[in-house]
Order: sequence, then structure tokens, then C-alpha cells
Amino acid sequence: MAAMAALRALRWRLLRTPGSGPARRLSTAEFPSPEEKPQFPGASADFADRLEFIQPNVISGIPVYRVMDRQGHIVSPAEDPQLPKELVLKLYKTMTLLNTMDRILYESQRQGRISFYMTNYGEEGTHVGSAAALDDTDLVFGQYREAGVLMYRGYPLDLFMAQCYGNTSDPGKGRQMPVHYGCRERHFVTISSPLATQIPQAVGAAYAIKRADANRAVICYFGEGAASEGDAHAGFNFAATLECPIIFFCRNNGYAISTPTSEQYRGDGIAARGPGYGLMSIRVDGNDVFAVYNATKEARRRAVAENQPFLIEAMTYRIGHHSTSDDSSAYRSVDEVNYWDKQDHPISRLRHYMLSRGWWDEEEEKGWRKSSRKMVMEAFEQAERKPKPNPQLLFSDVYREMPPHLRRQRAALERHLQHYGEHYPLEHFEK
Repeated sequence: MAAMAALRALRWRLLRTPGSGPARRLSTAEFPSPEEKPQFPGASADFADRLEFIQPNVISGIPVYRVMDRQGHIVSPAEDPQLPKELVLKLYKTMTLLNTMDRILYESQRQGRISFYMTNYGEEGTHVGSAAALDDTDLVFGQYREAGVLMYRGYPLDLFMAQCYGNTSDPGKGRQMPVHYGCRERHFVTISSPLATQIPQAVGAAYAIKRADANRAVICYFGEGAASEGDAHAGFNFAATLECPIIFFCRNNGYAISTPTSEQYRGDGIAARGPGYGLMSIRVDGNDVFAVYNATKEARRRAVAENQPFLIEAMTYRIGHHSTSDDSSAYRSVDEVNYWDKQDHPISRLRHYMLSRGWWDEEEEKGWRKSSRKMVMEAFEQAERKPKPNPQLLFSDVYREMPPHLRRQRAALERHLQHYGEHYPLEHFEK
């Protein structure tokens, strides 16, 4: 009652004209009653006089944007990005070169030559379609299955191999697990193993770019499994409230290791979460390289021009095992995998498009497959011959000046190797 009395007194003061005597009357349209419109600061909504809970599936699912069908035919000519032949060939050759590298390094791990590997089978279109739509200076935060982005930017095969082998040519000096690539010159932040940590980090980088008015964007890749991490919530919310020029790129490949999407969430995928955070969102066919290109291109343009975040959910399928530590036959059928490998693969879809335009033929296909395998094998053999980095490098590059506790650890290692060095394969390490 006291609150209502105070409100009436406030209205009386507002309605009075100084020195004019009685207050003038205002219509309801001029001064709407607070009872007719919610005044809560946390939401923008109207009152409802009927008890009703919002159903999770009250509307049909967010549609999947596509440009090409499974046979490589353009569905709507207005959506055709009209990419020149040279660029389309680069997209195709990057995808197929990545596929070839995957096969050789996967077999290398199975033979005990490297410790670990993760293939990109089936998701190549999400890599190159998005990479082609970015500026070269845009900052990339990857999860661990985005090698195609780095390859599209010109990262050489010998450095891919050096990183997986952890040899003396590895920029990371053998300290990281295989497939944890990074390249400062190509604006690709080094991958780290903990899931989803890159999401809030990417938002921080985007906020710094915004404050510097640098005319750049950040793209942050992650899987639909990582979207269940708390870091995803924090990143989405910070990006929206701070209005950061960032593209959240979710590769929804159907599985978080062995957990299918049906057991990961009950809502309409990841794109449906975007509006709740205030993110501009879209769902695209991740096996359609042109759809991925169009969506990323427009998101990048608007993110930079308007300083706002975007969420792209690329629907695709992980054809390979999660990693060499996984056996996916334990949780999915061979028929399921074969469907995506044979009927809806991003590489075959783009090849159909190129064949229909007369930009590619079977002879060129055979020649490229042979030459690309030769390039990969040469880099592979070169990496295998190189020694491992000097063990002393375990202690460097953490501090500008090595602190006492690290100096003590280094001295302890030296003493240990002097006494027991014959038990270690030191001949394989750089002196």
C-alpha cells in the first residue's frame, strides 16, 4: 500500500505544471499504467493471464540452410556464391589433401610410429568453407578437428608432420600431443586439450579486437559436445553482453566421442540456444561447402561492421573414430557410417559440382590423388628421419628467466641421465 501511495504522489507531482494551479489530466495512452506493462528489468515481455508453460518443441526445428543438394546441383541460383574456378579447385584440393594426410597419419599411429591421431573424415567441408570466407588476419581458435582451416591458410605438410612426430622441426618443440597445431604467422591459436577452454578465450580476444578497432573478427570452433561445457555458456553470454565481433562455429557431427546427440541434449540442437543468449544464429548443411562459405562470409561481414556475435551450427557427420583411442563400432553401425561416407560426403558433393561445370574430370582426379599422396609421403618420410628435440627444452619457454625450482629440476634430470642414460633411447634425441 505504501508503494502505491508513493506512486500516486509521484504521478501527481509529474502532472502538475509549475505555477499553473491544478494538475492537468493525461490520457491512458499518454501515461500508461504500470499495471498494464511489466516493469521488470530482466526481461522484455507482456503479462499473461493464463497459466501455461513453454513447451521445448512448440515450433518446428530451425531449418538447415543449403546451396547444393547431395548431387552437387545448385538448389537456388540466387544463393550460388559464384566462386571462380580457381577458388573452387583450392577448396577441393585442400579437402582431398587433408583426407590423404589423415589416412597416412592414422595408419602411422596404428603402426606405432606416432602416439595419437584424430582424423577429419566427413567434416572437411566445414573447415575449408569457413576458412575461405575469412580474412587472412582473422584470429582462429580451434578445438582439435580443424586442421583443414590451417591447411587452407597454407600451413605446410612438413610442419603438420613435424608436430605429430614431435621432432626438431616442430614449432612446439615436441611438448604437445599430436594434432595440437598452432601458427602465429597464420593467426591460428595453438590447440589445447581441455574441452571448450578456447570459447571464453576467443571472446576475450574478440573484445580486445573491438577495443582496438582493428577491423578483424575471431572465429571459434567447437563440437556440439563442447557446447555442454560451462565455458560455452560463459563465452556466449560475455560475447553478447560485450558485443564482440566473433563467430561461434559449432560442428555438430552427431557424436561427442561415444555419446550421440540424442543423449546430449533435449532441445533443438545448438543453434536454438543462440537467441536465448542474444546471438544471431543459423543452422547450415556442413557437408555443403558453399552453404558454409555463404553463412560464414555474411556472419564475418556483420560481426565486424556491427560488433555483434554470431552462432553457426554446421550439421555434419564424423565418419572416422573420435580418435585413435576410440572404436566407434562399439556404439554405431557400419551401415550408418557407410551412408554418410558414400551418400552424403562433402568431398563427393563438391566433385559432382565441378564435374557438372566441366572444371574436373576422372583423369585429373587420378593425377591429383597420386601427386597429393606423393607430397604427403615425402613430408612423412622426412619427419620420421628427424631426431626428437633436446630434453633440455622441457624447461624453457615458460618464464623469461628460469626460476630456481626449474633449474633444480633440470639439474636433477641431467644427473639422472648421466647415471641411467643407457636405459633411454637418447640416440633419437638432438644433442
